[in-house]
Amino acid sequence: MLLFPCLSLFFLASKTNASFREFGIPSSNATVEVKAFNVGLNHLTNATHTFATPVLPGRENFTAPMFSFLVEHNTSQKRVMFDLGMRKDFENLAPSLAIFYASGLAFVTGESKDITELLEDGGIPLASIDAVIWSHSHFDHIGDMSKFPNSTNLVIGPGTNNVTYPGSPDAILLETDFAGHNITELDFSTTNLTFSGLEAIDFFGDGSFYLLNTPGHLAGHISALARVTPTSFISLGGDTFHNAGQARPQPQFQTNFPCPADLLAETHSSISTDYFWSPGSRDGDFDMRSRTQQFLAISDLPDSFYADPAAAAVSLEKIVTFDADADFFVIVAHDQSLVAELPYFPASLNSWQSDGLKARTVWEFVNTSSPAFIFSAT
Repeated sequence: MLLFPCLSLFFLASKTNASFREFGIPSSNATVEVKAFNVGLNHLTNATHTFATPVLPGRENFTAPMFSFLVEHNTSQKRVMFDLGMRKDFENLAPSLAIFYASGLAFVTGESKDITELLEDGGIPLASIDAVIWSHSHFDHIGDMSKFPNSTNLVIGPGTNNVTYPGSPDAILLETDFAGHNITELDFSTTNLTFSGLEAIDFFGDGSFYLLNTPGHLAGHISALARVTPTSFISLGGDTFHNAGQARPQPQFQTNFPCPADLLAETHSSISTDYFWSPGSRDGDFDMRSRTQQFLAISDLPDSFYADPAAAAVSLEKIVTFDADADFFVIVAHDQSLVAELPYFPASLNSWQSDGLKARTVWEFVNTSSPAFIFSAT
């Protein structure tokens, strides 16, 4: 499957570091504070192929963190959540999903509390959350909305499936996921903002937090762009990709973020040349510097978790233009390479740039000690 690598070249051309204005983002001094939670590690048996290809022998099982984000508007003090992870009472998922956890085909380790408990333990009353924004309606993003008061609004992407159990026996959503909440379904046809080819809605109306239309993974899939200083941003990518190898490397990324020397030396032997190649590679000796295409493709197999792989690939290629830029830090919901690196609530992510967080982490996915490394057979 082609990932349309020319798109990233089209958007960034010969720039080494694009100003946010060149992406189409208006100037603003308004900012938000972003704080991250990891709501646990979700383990799925024989599932890697449903997210990414190729899958090397021994890499068939898929493990993913479930990141959730508290976004606090610095002007109004309003609080919103972007994604919630999954509820921990698996038996109360929709039956079509609960069966996988009851059978042992899927299980969760790590955090024993769901996001509502983590918020309250951290001194964040649920009643103070103005809105929950789902990147999409998969169960590992929507938590348990019934625990939020009716005053908490729910924001969903265009075309989000609203079929629920028990009305529909095979539904993956529950009536309680919507009941009592004011629902806003975004309409990107009303916006005149487009960033790197992505339609954008200014959520607070002041340039501090945008919701982006990133279709393909599931109907209604959206991502977010948080301005954390007047000139730097965090891109909350939802499920635009699941392993950093679906986004990296690509030429502009390699220019702006050269692979550290120690990892570069390791990749000569650690990355399998039976599955991955570059012009400078030789059998058994992979050459990273000459690799111009991402390692992994979005799965287009019959049981892919991507509803529209072709559309998802286009959304991904637009997001990687942010990933290649030094003023943007892209965090997707299930990036294993960030589990041990992110500062979690109550710490803020806003100082990611001055702290060098992106520079330290963007190549972790090729570190053989990282759980994200899946580029050799085992």
